[in-house]
Amino acid sequence: MTATTSLSAVEIIGHRGASYDAPENTLASVNLAWERKADAVEIDIYLSKDGKIVAYHDKTTKRIGGRDREVKEQTFDELQTLDVGAWKNAKYKAERIPTLTQILETIPDQKRLFIEIKCGPEVLPQLKQELAASGKTAAQTAIIGFEYETMQQAKQLMPELEVIWVFKVKQNKVTRKWQHKPDYYIQKAKAANLDGLDLGYNGFVNKAFVEQAKAADLPVYVWTVNKVADAKKLAAMGVTGITTDRPGLLLSALKQEK
Repeated sequence: MTATTSLSAVEIIGHRGASYDAPENTLASVNLAWERKADAVEIDIYLSKDGKIVAYHDKTTKRIGGRDREVKEQTFDELQTLDVGAWKNAKYKAERIPTLTQILETIPDQKRLFIEIKCGPEVLPQLKQELAASGKTAAQTAIIGFEYETMQQAKQLMPELEVIWVFKVKQNKVTRKWQHKPDYYIQKAKAANLDGLDLGYNGFVNKAFVEQAKAADLPVYVWTVNKVADAKKLAAMGVTGITTDRPGLLLSALKQEK
């Protein structure tokens, strides 16, 4: 996909589904994002103790599930005993941690899923197997993640997929200088044969950076953006995609710009 300056053409990606209203990384949240016409959905994945790929964000299940144990130390059956919906709203109390396979089945035609790897490269063989078995086209899934080496290995193992490097640029509070210049991120992505850059929204993201990345054939995605004004600003810069907890809100606002 190529970046564009048309506001309505920017890809709107539901962050952990429609997580402003529904419990993150659940089937309820993912399906709500599709109902609200999101172009794509982003989820986080871990590998359970017995080798199941599950959708979950945190290292442990304490914040949402109430059990202070790492995801990787629990079997799938153990994870299934956790209520991961009631913390958001009582109507979601039946929600359980879904498998990647369950979420892949929800993807509508012409839509896609961004799969953020929260564990390490140990998940890659199983991920490749589940994606192949899903019946979805290569264009319907993208792999993203912060861990550069894992993204590098993902691209080597699944060259047909879009693999996008996620990062956040830190700023020195005293000097106001950014941790790295755009060249650093662009060159690292190109060195690993990656397909895009996905960064946290702050002042580092400007039109010059977006254009520099695009010139290197690296589309730019930005997270997590929940304000319409910010989304319009980013769309005008030419970003390819915006990840948001509120896909319905941003879509309705940007479509009005047609």
